[in-house]
Amino acid sequence: MTRPDLGDPQGRRRATHERGRSGETLALVALMLKGYRPLSRRFSAAGGEIDLVLRRGDTIAFVEVKARARLDDAREAIDARKRARFSRAVRAWLGRHPRYGGLTLRADAVFLAPATWPVHVPDAFTIEGL
Repeated sequence: MTRPDLGDPQGRRRATHERGRSGETLALVALMLKGYRPLSRRFSAAGGEIDLVLRRGDTIAFVEVKARARLDDAREAIDARKRARFSRAVRAWLGRHPRYGGLTLRADAVFLAPATWPVHVPDAFTIEGL
């Protein structure tokens, strides 16, 4: 695999996209080891995106995955604007999958940093508008 030219804006975007996909895959594996089962990945709608939608028992976890150089930086990356866009996407997902509406719905986060196991935070923030 050829490394993108990080001096090139398109190369940086491509590298960021690849790191994001790798991070999501690692987060998915970690959550599956905890008993979660995937329902959707990279769902986009209403101007927002949900990285992972998983189910465990009667809980649906809408998961935001953040990878940064440091775990503290990853935690700070979910700001009010991101939460609002994420919440719009959750409402859109539920509109397309109404059979899950009666279950417990939760916004989780998984934070990633180099040389660390993914940190899963259940109920990391509130889903707005539910």
